Parts: sequence; structure tokens; C-alpha cells
Amino acid sequence: MKRIKISNILSFIVLLFSSVVFLVPIVTVVVNSFKDKFSISQEPFVLPNSNTFVGIENYISGINDTDFLSAFFWSLFITVCSVAVIIIFTAMTAWYITRFKTRFNKTLYYLFVFSMIVPFQMVMFTMSKMANVLGLDNPIGLIFIYLGFGAGLSVFIFSGFVKSIPKSLEEASIIDGCNVFETFWRVVFPILKPTAITVAILNTMWVWNDYLLPYLVIGSDYKTIPIAVQYLKGGYGSVDMGAMMAMLVLAIVPVVIFYLSCQKYIIKGVAAGAVKG
Repeated sequence: MKRIKISNILSFIVLLFSSVVFLVPIVTVVVNSFKDKFSISQEPFVLPNSNTFVGIENYISGINDTDFLSAFFWSLFITVCSVAVIIIFTAMTAWYITRFKTRFNKTLYYLFVFSMIVPFQMVMFTMSKMANVLGLDNPIGLIFIYLGFGAGLSVFIFSGFVKSIPKSLEEASIIDGCNVFETFWRVVFPILKPTAITVAILNTMWVWNDYLLPYLVIGSDYKTIPIAVQYLKGGYGSVDMGAMMAMLVLAIVPVVIFYLSCQKYIIKGVAAGAVKG
């Protein structure tokens, strides 16, 4: 009993320390978003006072200087569409290559897994060139490029969960007259809901915060939030730190809300996988 209590206390201390390590940078950004840019550079870890507090002035200037509303629209459009496409296509792919065991499907699965270990920097120049040649250098084309880069991890996650689904459910639906597509959409995909939400959260955080891929493919024609924030950097390396902190807060809020609203489904998915495994 004493060993169990000691291990629980140690686990609590480690988790508490980890939470502090992760929360301190976020709290620092939020606090500094309400301070003037000079005090941010001089006293970044000090709470705002009557002399340094500027209210929502940083937010107003940041929105005006970066055209934040337009950037927010493009980030939202690209993220929602990319995540939806990734979930739909990779869920179908994972189910097919898991249920229909052929040499081709096995090879295809390992290719998806292998794609996860290829660094983006190895293919970014050829990818941007091919995107330009194929006419994918626009927000719609960027969605399909995200599908290509996000398919590896998503197929891997979905495949692991599909293996835990009893085949008897699918066989029963076929006996009842369902075809392959009806079996997937009416029987398999509803069971995959917790896993789909897990995949959605992972890809949402990636796509929403991604800077390099949109910058290489669509440039400044359709600025997303990370690209728009970069434009707060002026000449000779000068940066409006107050406006940048404010824009970072606005960029973080949607992802945090989405994660908190979907957190219960992640727990259900992990618990279901543990029981079925």
C-alpha cells in the first residue's frame, strides 16, 4: 500500500510539473497581449500594471495590420475541408486494406506507414514545383496536398481500430441486404466515430498551425493566420510584439475550444480500443 501511495504521489508531481511547463508559455502569451510592446521586451514575465496595461489595443491593431478576418476565413476553410477530406478518405482506405487482405493492400499499408518517417524538408521543393505544374497552388489544391501528407498517420490510426471491430457486424449487414458502401457508412463508420474525432483533433492542430506548407504552395495570395502573423515583422527585424501576442491568442482560442469540446470522445475511443483489444 505504501508503495502504491508513493507511486501515486510521484505520478501526481510529474504530471503537475508537466502541466506547469506546458501552461506557462500560454499564460505568458495571454498576459503579454494586454501590455505595451516595450514592456513585453523588458519585462515579459511581469503582470501588466496601470502603466503597461493597454487593454484590447493590441488586438485592434493586430486585426487591422494583418487583415486577420480574411486570414481567419482562409485558415478555417482550409482546415475544415482538409480535415474532413482526410477523415473520409483515410477511414475508407483503412477499412478496405484491413478487411480485404491481399498482397497489394499489405504493400499499400506499409507505404502509408513509411510516409510518416519521411521528413517534409526532403520533398518540399519538389512538392511545391509539382503543385505549381498541376495547378494545385490554390486553397482547393492545398486541401488535397494536406490529404497526401496526413494520410499516413490517419490510415495507421484507423487501421488499428478497424482490426478491433468484429467482422460479424459487417457480415450481418450484408445478410440484411447492405452493399459494401452501405456497410461502411451505416455500420463501420459510426463505430469509428471516437477514432475519427481523435484523427480530426490531431490534423486540426497540424493544419491550423502550419506555416511552411501554405507559404510554399499559396504564398501571400491567400494568407492563413500563421502567414498573416509573420507580416507583423517590420523592417530591420522590428516586431510589434504586442500585436503579435494578441494574434497568437486569437489563433490559439479556436483550437482549444475544439479540443475541449471533443475531449470526451477521445477518452471513449481510448477506452473502447483498450476493451476491444
